[in-house]
Amino acid sequence: MPSNVQQLSHITTDSGVTMDISKRYVPFVALILFSIISDISTSVTHYSIPEEMKERSVVANLANDLSLDVKTLNQRKMRLDIIANKKYLDVNKDTGELFVVEKIDREHICPSKLTSSCYLRLEVILENPLRIFNIEVEILDMNDNAPQFRRDAIHLDISESTSKGERFSLSNAVDPDVGTNSVKTYHLSESEYFNIEVQTGREGSKFADLILKKTLDREQQAVHNLILTAIDGGTPARSGTASVIVHVLDTNDNAPTFEKNNVSVKMTENSPIGSLVIDLNATDLDEGSNSDITYSYSLYTSEKTQETFNLNPTTGEITVKGMLNYEDFRIYDMEVIATDKGANSLSGQCTIKIQVEDMNDNHPELSIKSFQSPVSENIELNTVIAVVSVSDKDSGDNGVVDLHIPDNMPFKLRESSDNYYELVVSEPLDREKVPEYDITFTVTDRGSPPLSDNETMTLELLDVNDNVPQFPQSFFTIRVMENNVPGALLSSLTAFDPDLHENQYLVYFIIEKEIANTSMSMLFSINPENGNLYGLKTFDYEIEKEFLFHIEARDSGSPPLSSNVTVHIIIVDQNDNAPVIVSPWRAHGSVVEEKIPRSTDKGSLVSKVIALDTDSVHNSRITYQFLQVTDATLFSLDQYNGEIRTMRMFSYKDSRHHRLVVVAKDNGEPALSATVTIKLSTVETAMKAYSDMTEVPLEYDIFSDLNLYLVIGLGSVSFLLLITILVTIVIKCQNPKPSKTAPPCRNSVISERNSTIADSTLVSNDAYWYSLFLAETRKGKLVVRQPVPKGSRYIVSSLPRGTGLTETSDSAASTLQVRI
Repeated sequence: MPSNVQQLSHITTDSGVTMDISKRYVPFVALILFSIISDISTSVTHYSIPEEMKERSVVANLANDLSLDVKTLNQRKMRLDIIANKKYLDVNKDTGELFVVEKIDREHICPSKLTSSCYLRLEVILENPLRIFNIEVEILDMNDNAPQFRRDAIHLDISESTSKGERFSLSNAVDPDVGTNSVKTYHLSESEYFNIEVQTGREGSKFADLILKKTLDREQQAVHNLILTAIDGGTPARSGTASVIVHVLDTNDNAPTFEKNNVSVKMTENSPIGSLVIDLNATDLDEGSNSDITYSYSLYTSEKTQETFNLNPTTGEITVKGMLNYEDFRIYDMEVIATDKGANSLSGQCTIKIQVEDMNDNHPELSIKSFQSPVSENIELNTVIAVVSVSDKDSGDNGVVDLHIPDNMPFKLRESSDNYYELVVSEPLDREKVPEYDITFTVTDRGSPPLSDNETMTLELLDVNDNVPQFPQSFFTIRVMENNVPGALLSSLTAFDPDLHENQYLVYFIIEKEIANTSMSMLFSINPENGNLYGLKTFDYEIEKEFLFHIEARDSGSPPLSSNVTVHIIIVDQNDNAPVIVSPWRAHGSVVEEKIPRSTDKGSLVSKVIALDTDSVHNSRITYQFLQVTDATLFSLDQYNGEIRTMRMFSYKDSRHHRLVVVAKDNGEPALSATVTIKLSTVETAMKAYSDMTEVPLEYDIFSDLNLYLVIGLGSVSFLLLITILVTIVIKCQNPKPSKTAPPCRNSVISERNSTIADSTLVSNDAYWYSLFLAETRKGKLVVRQPVPKGSRYIVSSLPRGTGLTETSDSAASTLQVRI
């Protein structure tokens, strides 16, 4: 479209395309209209697809069928409009394929069955230049619908007097499908009374007539249940069913009948007015008005009988109308007629004899002479609670009475004199189990049927302080995180007392106990009213790890009862202590300097970093790593035991000075750490090696790092000189056989202090001994600890497992004697 065409309004073409045009550009209208119409296709592209195709199914390739370039579909903003329907189809702009977006139901789109054709009309619109294509997609019918009846049940009323051969119309089935897929025929379930005949309507629809083959008898079979099946002509065929229920209408051909023609009934005297004597309940096999029965007295029934008894004309019930007295009238005779309400009414009759019997018509009497309530729950056994008297105006067995109370009660009745009874306590009472008793006294005579009377009295129990307070458990374990806030709630220790009032009011307190001259009440506090336990100080796991004491709960009864519970306070560690580096020792902030010969072999021990953490086992697990190292290829650090070893031999290219920064990090959360800086210098000093150590169990040729660092800390140069001379004398006395070519057998390194740092170490701290033991054991070595004579320290040695010790070895191990 030209760029100078502005404010273009609607132009309506023959194909339904509408555009706007302004009056200012009338000269351009003809040209634009001609250009647009030339791009609108007047032909219709036709496709046929079956209904119910799966989603994403391809219908056709519109790009190929419409001779369009697939590569320009996105650029030309290709879109698909479906006229007067949902968007069941869409176009893939990348491939030009027309595909199914949503399953298509032909019966939903084209509900009318006047025509078998069903179309979806589409428009494919492209821009630049504008082109519109008309698409028709015919939806072909599939046999996807079964025939359905408008009602699931078809009810027919047919008189039992109807002659055979009569026809009755049945509602037809409906199938939304068209053509051969619609209803084709009907079938009826097997019946000896009925069959069907299929008829064809003007529009080709099928319906069925029900035909009576045999005369009906309602009394023999009142209802006939049939199944009508409609079957369509599709492949495979589908079907639908409906129930045909035939109700057989009655004619009055049966007279009412009684179960017995002669009935004898016995009634006791003084029967209440309205009492049922007998329900005659005559039956008529007919139905409707033909079975409705009316009851009446015959002319042979006396007026006295009709005044004493009432006959319900509808139900046939005979009830007492007047007072029955055995001494006045003992036998009543009557005759009842039952008549139906049919057009030609029929009737039946029954004779009834009523006999009046004597009865026990006086109730026994009950009187409470004395009743004591409330009573204490600790009342003694056999104590009298109540006194009761009984009587009956009847004579004989009807005048003999029995008194009893409910079972499963801690009481019993004791007869004191004629017709007098005492209620006594037979079992111990417990108010906490049963706070009160509803005692029902029942008196019954021995008549037939027996008569009785009863009276209920409530016995309340007074509470006694007989229950000690009870804690839910006898031992409480409370975990408290160290560094807690003083005064914070630790736990609630609540006891329960089932008694009442002051007997259940509890007071809590801590049973005094001193630990390290400190009273428990200075460490903990308990609320005396509710048992809430508080901590009064901040606890430190490294100082105190647990507390064990007792808390007592005491009620306010007289005398008071109490119980106690054991409380175990466990202080839970926090990672609040950073590791402390104890080896190599150095003053605060100072740097450790070490010297090693440049001829040191690969794997030689350079130094060993040891750190201690006073936290718990989990938080005190320490790992080591280099924070800074001059040459990462030259030195290695064992992350578990802190040993620094050479990874290779020194070369002439290596620097003479190395700076190693080691960080020791604990296992807490968050982790705490400490660092040590080691300045390492290499010197051209020959190293002496010793081989074949002799089997001396208590003395070894290696000196302790820790001891030497402590000596350096004292700053005594003279003492250092004395130790050096002493070591030299010991070595000379043992006459070692030097081997200049043999490597150090135990990877020893000569330190700046002229002492041996090797697998034997002087240890004065059990924690250090334990950490060293763990570190050496992880490497598979054998650790031996020997006490130093005249001292409280030890010499610790680590040996490779499986090392043989013989006297014929090529070299002998030197022994170092240390005196402290």
